[in-house]
Amino acid sequence: MSEHIHKSHNKSLLLYHFVCPIKYRKPVFTSKISNTFKLVCLEIEERYDVQFLEIGIDGNHVRFLIQSVPSNSPKKIISAVKSITSKEIFRLHPEVKRFLWGGKFWTSGYYVNTVG
Repeated sequence: MSEHIHKSHNKSLLLYHFVCPIKYRKPVFTSKISNTFKLVCLEIEERYDVQFLEIGIDGNHVRFLIQSVPSNSPKKIISAVKSITSKEIFRLHPEVKRFLWGGKFWTSGYYVNTVG
């Protein structure tokens, strides 16, 4: 299970469950793309104050269990994750553009729930 995050003036345990559908509900994840996706998420952990506890790639959507600090809103977290992962997947796997025309990897919406 996750640990509390200790900062200079607070201690927190915030867990968010996100579900993000892929544009047009296309199943684009191969094993190679899935591995790249998970590596990109690990790079996001280093740059932002988030921790991916679980990443579940299901056919046409991705589920995340993310821990963060109070200064990061759920909107800020998922916007960064969706933006960075889509750019990197398109850059490293240009073949995905055949299935997802229009330059969008994700749908505009998402589902978020707190876990407690």
